Amino acid sequence: MPNARIRSLAESVPRSAVSPRSSHAGPCQEISRRRALKNLTAGAIAPYVITSTALGNDQTPAASERITLGHIGIGNRGRSLLRGFFNCHGAQSVAVADAYKSRRKAAATMIKGQAYADFRELLASDDIDAVVIATPDHWHVPIANRAARAGKDAYVEKPLGVTIEEDLLCRRTFQENKKIFQYGTQQRSSKHCRFGCELVRSGRIGKIQAIEVVAPNGGSGGSTEPIPAPADLDYEMWNGPAPLKPYSAGRCEPPATYWIYDYSIGYLGGWGAHPLDIMVWGSDADLSGPIVLEGTGVIPETGLYDTVYDWHIRGKLGTVDFTFTPGPNSTKFIGTEGWVEVRRSGLDAQPKSLLQTTIAADDYQLVASARQDQNFLDAIKSRRQPVSPIVDAVRSDLISLLCDIAVRTGRPITWDGRQERIVGDEEAAKMARARPMRDPWTL
Repeated sequence: MPNARIRSLAESVPRSAVSPRSSHAGPCQEISRRRALKNLTAGAIAPYVITSTALGNDQTPAASERITLGHIGIGNRGRSLLRGFFNCHGAQSVAVADAYKSRRKAAATMIKGQAYADFRELLASDDIDAVVIATPDHWHVPIANRAARAGKDAYVEKPLGVTIEEDLLCRRTFQENKKIFQYGTQQRSSKHCRFGCELVRSGRIGKIQAIEVVAPNGGSGGSTEPIPAPADLDYEMWNGPAPLKPYSAGRCEPPATYWIYDYSIGYLGGWGAHPLDIMVWGSDADLSGPIVLEGTGVIPETGLYDTVYDWHIRGKLGTVDFTFTPGPNSTKFIGTEGWVEVRRSGLDAQPKSLLQTTIAADDYQLVASARQDQNFLDAIKSRRQPVSPIVDAVRSDLISLLCDIAVRTGRPITWDGRQERIVGDEEAAKMARARPMRDPWTL
């Protein structure tokens, strides 16, 4: 069995090679793709770029030592992840699944692998050790759960679920099946993001009093005029568990896939996942106590897009003041002795001397990862938790989902972290439960 092989690999790899604080760069694949690349139809899967390391050399691990990957979802984000895994050490991409025929055929040709119209067939293959899930948001948890039950480890793009119940079930599924889960919150693999969070966790700003989270905004618009779906799209499969609505221009492409409530909660989750994840990482956000959130936002009443934008959320995470507003991606920790602001593009602090601080051996040190994809592969081999585990994915995604519910109900929402449920508001509690799913799909 493939996973038994991986367990044996973990015993033979030196501890330094599988440490969560280590990273590797090297070739992923032994199979030559020069001919496949030459024969690709121009633009069919652009903008794929394959480096020389992807074509294999003497450093490529033996076939028995490689982790075999299946990629589910080969849109813009899925293609980017596929390129990334080409440049990792110890993996081989062998199969793809996508509802677009042109995408899956081009990608399968490139990797000299198998193309699947139905991801369930990919998951049934004993030749695949792990999967990379980069589908539209509404598919993330249903596919991830099936992957774990099929014995696969999974790299899952953010955000996680479209309801709180989905998140909690996903966490339970991966824990019960003892599968590795890596969340696609790549900022954890940025050195400056880790340093900023370590400053906060090491108490360099004193006791945290407030956290200000900012994420890019959503929007309105989109055509609702019915038109035929593209000839190479299996629209029924693409929808899966979501309501089957008439196809309209751009419905199955960004930004529609992020801004249609049948598929997502908008940028509250889709972009909010990044700064909210940094909030969790930097503060070790304790969600066991009561969380009280309220806010306002705009929900479009016309057009295709109907997720929340122009939101303004405020409340308490235990004793810590919390705000969440649209703008450039950032997380600001405000303490009794200063503040640290972590952005994707850089780091700021007050006092400025904090930026010159050295994290000492007795300070709090977070998992170091130079690459999110390589860290996932290392975790599979070592069977240790990766840099972005399922527990933290649920903690951050939970906040975005509660914010969405607060805006949609127009009332303060109270979350009991010990019971893991919304209390005192049955309508809000119902919104936290799993959405109805079309047959034959289940969680």
